[in-house]
Amino acid sequence: MKYQDVKDLSPTELKKKKKALTQDLFEAKMKNTLGQLSNPLEIRGMRRDLARVNTALVQKVVR
Repeated sequence: MKYQDVKDLSPTELKKKKKALTQDLFEAKMKNTLGQLSNPLEIRGMRRDLARVNTALVQKVVR
C-alpha cells in the first residue's frame, strides 16, 4: 500500500482501515511467536501500512 492510496480516504474509512490493520498485525505477531508465520517480513509491511494510515488520519484531523 502506498501513501497515495490512503491519503484520499475519508476519516471514517481511515479509522476502519486502522482497526483492521491493527487486528491483522496482532494476529501476525501471534502467528510469528508460535512459528506459524511463513514470512516474518510481513510484520514490517503491516507496521509501515499502519503508520501510513496514522499519518493520513492526522493530516485529515489537522486540516
